[in-house]
Amino acid sequence: MRDTRTPDLDRYPELHSRWNRRTFIQGAAAGTALLALGGALYRLAGDDLTRAARAEARKDGRPRLPPGQRVIRQLRNMGGDEGPGDVKSFRLRVHGAVTTPFELDYAALLKLPQAEQSSDVHCVTGWSRLDALFKGVRVSTLAEKAGVKGDVRHVIFESHHGYTANVPFPEATAPNVMVSYRMDGKPFAIEHGAPVRAIVPDLYFWKSAKWLTGVRFVVRDEPGYWEVRGYHNHADPWAEERYG
Repeated sequence: MRDTRTPDLDRYPELHSRWNRRTFIQGAAAGTALLALGGALYRLAGDDLTRAARAEARKDGRPRLPPGQRVIRQLRNMGGDEGPGDVKSFRLRVHGAVTTPFELDYAALLKLPQAEQSSDVHCVTGWSRLDALFKGVRVSTLAEKAGVKGDVRHVIFESHHGYTANVPFPEATAPNVMVSYRMDGKPFAIEHGAPVRAIVPDLYFWKSAKWLTGVRFVVRDEPGYWEVRGYHNHADPWAEERYG
C-alpha cells in the first residue's frame, strides 16, 4: 500500500521539484535542531568540566582552574601569522647569554632527552584546556646544553614574523616548560604552532609562543609582542595578570 502522505510522483511528475524542495527543507530543519541540541549538550558538558575543575586543587595549593576561566575540550585557534609548519625547514636557535650557542633541525631536536607531561593551559580570553599531553624537550635541557651564563634573568621565545614572548628564567626552566612538537600523541596543527611551539603551562597561553624559531637567554628583560601592546609582562592566570 502506497504511503498517502507522499504524492504519486509517477502520475504527477510536475510535483517532483516541489516535493524534493519540501523534503530538503524538512531535513534541514531537523539538522538545525540536532545541531542546536548538540551545541547545548556540548556547552553543558563544558560546564560540568568547569565545575569539577573548580573543586580541585593543585599540588601547590592553588585551585586547579584560575579565576575567570571556563574549560573547553579542544584548543581554540587564536590566530597569528603562521610559520611554514613543516619539519624539513624547521630550525631552532638556542642563543644569547650562553657559552655554547647552537642550532637544531627537527631530527636533532628529537635526539635530545625527551619529556612527556600532562598539563593544563589557560588562555587570557577565558578558556582552559585540561590534561593536555605534551611531548618535547624541556627548556632546562636546552639551557644546560647551551651553558647559560650566571647573570641570565629571562628567556625570550622567538617565532616567525618577529613574534616574541618573554618569561622569567626560573619559570622558563621549570620542569613543566618545554619546546613541544606533539599534543595528545599527534603533531600540532598549523594553526596551533606546527611543527614546534613553546609550552609554558603556568602563564597565560600567549607566552607559549607558536611556530618557534629560537630560545634566547638574556640578562635584561625584553617585553614581547603582546606585552608592548598592553598585556601584562608576567601573565599569571591565578593573579589574573591579563593587562599591564
